[in-house]
Amino acid sequence: EEGKKGSSEREEGGSSGNRCLKRNQSLRMKAVLSVVLVLVVISSTIAKYIPKSGKRIPQTLSRGWGDQLIWAQTYEEALYWSRSRNKPLMVLFHLEDCPHSQALKKVFSENNEIQKILDEDFIVLNLVYETTDKHLSPDGQYVPRILF
Repeated sequence: EEGKKGSSEREEGGSSGNRCLKRNQSLRMKAVLSVVLVLVVISSTIAKYIPKSGKRIPQTLSRGWGDQLIWAQTYEEALYWSRSRNKPLMVLFHLEDCPHSQALKKVFSENNEIQKILDEDFIVLNLVYETTDKHLSPDGQYVPRILF
């Protein structure tokens, strides 16, 4: 009987050991997932261009072309800012349903160098409608079109 008793104690101890091992594995898995989550959050915040003045509230005027940029609302406002801040003006014409505009938007919005240069050195205006102003269509009314 003593042999049987020792054997059953070992089995219970083994079962307890398995529970302990499973608990340790569960804790390790939680720790690994926590570290991965922290790395994802850090990498997503580092990847985007953030202006010197800090993160800005996204503007609907960006239309996906650069949420951290300050976009002028009208051509007249853009001209005023350009003159008063002594910065060149960049006017971007596009259409939401144009595949060429969408392709340019993807490259444009994801390139941190472009976003940084525009934020620091330009006044930007983004238009989804055509204008009768001949200065804004010197070579035709095609999209996407960028004028400086």
